[in-house]
Amino acid sequence: MSGTLSTQFHAYLRERHPQATGEGGAAGETQIALWDRFGLTAEVFAAEVAGFTGLERVSLRELMAASPAVSEFSDRFLREVLGYPHKNSTGAAVFAMADPTDQAVRRAAELVLGPNTLFQVASHEDIAVVLEQRLGGGEEAEMSPAQELRDDDIESLRDLASGAPVVRAVNDLIEKAVEMRASDIHIEPFSTGLVVRLRVDGLLRPIAAPAGVLPQAVISRIKIVAGLNIAERRLPQDGAARIRVGRAEIDVRVAIMPTQHGESAVLRILPKDRSQLVASRLGLSGRDDAALRRLITLPHGMIVITGPTGSGKTTTLATILSMLNTPERKILTVEDPVEYEIPGINQSQIKPAIGLTFASALRSFVRQDPDVIMVGEIRDSETAHVAVHAALTGHLVLTTLHTETAAAAVPRLLDLGVEGYLLRSTLRAVIAQRLVRQLCEHCKTPKPLDEETCRDDPRFGHLGLVPGDVTWHPTGCERCGQSGHRGRVGVFELLELTSNLRELIADSADGLAIDRLAIQEGMTTMLDDGVVKCRAGVTSASELLRVLVAR
Repeated sequence: MSGTLSTQFHAYLRERHPQATGEGGAAGETQIALWDRFGLTAEVFAAEVAGFTGLERVSLRELMAASPAVSEFSDRFLREVLGYPHKNSTGAAVFAMADPTDQAVRRAAELVLGPNTLFQVASHEDIAVVLEQRLGGGEEAEMSPAQELRDDDIESLRDLASGAPVVRAVNDLIEKAVEMRASDIHIEPFSTGLVVRLRVDGLLRPIAAPAGVLPQAVISRIKIVAGLNIAERRLPQDGAARIRVGRAEIDVRVAIMPTQHGESAVLRILPKDRSQLVASRLGLSGRDDAALRRLITLPHGMIVITGPTGSGKTTTLATILSMLNTPERKILTVEDPVEYEIPGINQSQIKPAIGLTFASALRSFVRQDPDVIMVGEIRDSETAHVAVHAALTGHLVLTTLHTETAAAAVPRLLDLGVEGYLLRSTLRAVIAQRLVRQLCEHCKTPKPLDEETCRDDPRFGHLGLVPGDVTWHPTGCERCGQSGHRGRVGVFELLELTSNLRELIADSADGLAIDRLAIQEGMTTMLDDGVVKCRAGVTSASELLRVLVAR
């Protein structure tokens, strides 16, 4: 390699690892990047890395002659990190690596071999050859279909995941998410390492991944907390946990999914603060709030909440249940999963593996003499039929459905096989909703719309906004984390089934016709509700365009 090329190579490494011993990425990713950029061979790559880090360069012959110490590590771990543990001629522990800048791997090696572990640089090809000789077989031959990890590998991984560094890293991650008011934590493995993002007010924000710990150990720790099988890496797993963060206690729902570079985890944070389950926090207009309070006092019928995933349907349902929750009423729910635990309400979680589905639970519910039944979601024809018949036989049924608008719920239920005459008799109202980010009260600023803005984006016309209208804009301050937004609020449309609307419900109802007639009879659409909140400074016009108006 020429001196010029070597200088460029070192500059690249310094750019990627400013302190040379800082946090490194996966060895495979670093090598691929350098091969693409410089056309390096594995041998030249290893030589240059050794020169940059100041570590000893070890050859394949020396690795083969050394006494192996692979029994202390998982075969999968060594293959993934491109490392080979062995003893030198003096009996000292040595760990040969393809990427010695990966501090997480170095700490893991020191955890197993001891703090005095020596590190060497070897090419990835040499390490692959020596591991093939010492471990035997490729990765597919390493594990049988029935057993992915050996018992000692599982215990080693469990011990590593239970160690103080990993426990602290996961706890810090959850505390950070709670501090930032995040609803979800996304932990995703890529060839470069873990990527962590928090969903705050509906949008994902990247944050620094836990440093100094192995990605597998982080995922294993999450599995242990959620009561999942750490040895199972081939199938998705779902679990839950209750965690104390400071003085608060939170429920966490965990979903594990195998991906190309490992397992990803999504943690849904469910605060146990019941104070948020009040109608005033939903964001319903005065007219819609009064209509909802009247509708939920009906002795029977069905009320449907619609919207896409993450639009706040479950929170709206839980709020309605809290309003109905009195000693005089018996309330039963079947959910997937139970997100809000409400004292005084009998809540069940479906378990399809043992036959406990929405439909089967509903059939049992009607024999429990309830006044109110809540079904987490209508997903199939069977659940739709049972829910409608429960509403027909003297129960108030609350449920959710995935549709774009309130009017679209009618043809959707008909598509699921519900007869038109039954729907006319049971459906009382449909509430469609979305969530928009609220402007931070401490830093929002008013600003008149100018002609250029309205001309460049004609969607402002869809909102009924014209040049000169004063709208509020996010600015950013310490209280909102410089985002200009803090919290979310719902925008709603409440379609109440009047006698005129019921006449449109046939075996092939037209959702657009229902929508037009409902608007003529006074229904406030989600867009109209959003514009009112925009003019009041609750949210911004750009946020309404993002959520409600297509580009």
